[in-house]
Amino acid sequence: MSRNAPFDPSKIRSRPRRLRQLAWLWLLPFSVFGQTSGTNPPAFTGRARVVIVHDAEATAAFVPRADTVLAMVNRALTNLTAKSSPSHAWRSLVSPQDTVGIKVVSAPGANSGTRPAVVAAVVEGLLKAKVPAKKIIVWDKHRADLRRAGFVELAGNYGIRVEGSADAGYDEKTFYENEFLGHLVWGDLEFGREGKGRGGLGRKSFVSKLVTQKLTKIISIAPLLNHNSASVSGHLHSLAMGSVDNSIRFDTDPVRLARAMPEIYALPALGDRVVLNITDALTCQYQGEQRSLLHYSAVLNELRFSTDPVALDVLSLLELERQRQAAQMAPDQMNWQIYRNATEVEIGVSDPANIRVERAQ
Repeated sequence: MSRNAPFDPSKIRSRPRRLRQLAWLWLLPFSVFGQTSGTNPPAFTGRARVVIVHDAEATAAFVPRADTVLAMVNRALTNLTAKSSPSHAWRSLVSPQDTVGIKVVSAPGANSGTRPAVVAAVVEGLLKAKVPAKKIIVWDKHRADLRRAGFVELAGNYGIRVEGSADAGYDEKTFYENEFLGHLVWGDLEFGREGKGRGGLGRKSFVSKLVTQKLTKIISIAPLLNHNSASVSGHLHSLAMGSVDNSIRFDTDPVRLARAMPEIYALPALGDRVVLNITDALTCQYQGEQRSLLHYSAVLNELRFSTDPVALDVLSLLELERQRQAAQMAPDQMNWQIYRNATEVEIGVSDPANIRVERAQ
C-alpha cells in the first residue's frame, strides 16, 4: 500500500482474514449503536476459542495475589496452546529473536486498569522462555500514565523496558487516513506544520515508531472496564487508539469510532503482530471509564485468554451488562457496531453463539 496515498483497503498486505470488505465499513448503517442492555448483539459466522481461568483466592480486597495470578496465567496458557509446560507454551507464540510489546491500559491506574501483577506473570513467563529482558517492552500511549500505574517500577524489578507510544514519536510512512477531520493537538505529528496553522486540521493518524520500528510481536492485556464510546476499554480500543496520533477525532464520537477502530486495528503494522490477548477480569468495573471507582466494581477473579480480540471484547460487553443489571443500574448503551465491523473485516468473532468458552483445568 502506498503510504503517501489515501487509505486503500484493497491494497493492504495482511493476513487473508483481514483482506475482505474493509472499504465496506463506511457504508454500514450505525443503527446498532444505541442498543441497550438486553438487546441481542449482531450475529456473524466464524468460530472463536476463549480459555477462562478462575481462582477464588486471586485477589484480597481488590489486590491481586502475585503467586496465584502467576499460576493462573500458566494454567490458562498451557490450556490454550495445548503445550506441556508454560515455557513451551510461550515459545509457541514468541521467540528469543522477537521484541515483544506488552500493551496495557494504564490511564485508569493499577486498581482499575491493567493490573501490574498480571503483567508481571507474563513477563516471568517470557523470561523463562528465554526472551531477553531488553526485548520485552511494557507500553501504552503515555509514559506518565505507565509510571503512575506502577509499570516503571515493575520494569525496573525485571530489567525490562517501559515506553509510551506517543513519546516515541510517529512514523511518517505508516498512517491511517479517512475523510474525518481532526483538530491537531500538541504531540500529533502534523501539529504546527506549514499549512496547518496553529495546530490545524488533519485527516491522517500516524502509527507510533515504537510499533513500526521496534516491536515484532504484541501481547495485549486489557482490563474488564467500561468505556463511554467503545463500551469496553478492551483489546480493539487499546491497540488501535493507543498506537496512533490524531485519535481524538474518533474517541469523542461513537459513530466515527465504530468505523475507525477496526480499520486501524487491521493495519498490518498493528493487528498482524498480535499473538495473544488476555482480559484482566480479576475485577469488573462497570462504571467510571478512566477513573478508578471500586464501588462500581465486582470481583470475578478471572483471566481470559484468546487469540481473538473481538471475542474477548464481546464477552466483556456482556459481562458489563450483567454486572450493571446485578447492581440495579440503568442499562448502558453498547456500541455493538464496532465489534460488528471488526467481524466484517475478519478480525474476530462478534456472535456469542460462535465463541467457545473453556474453563482451564
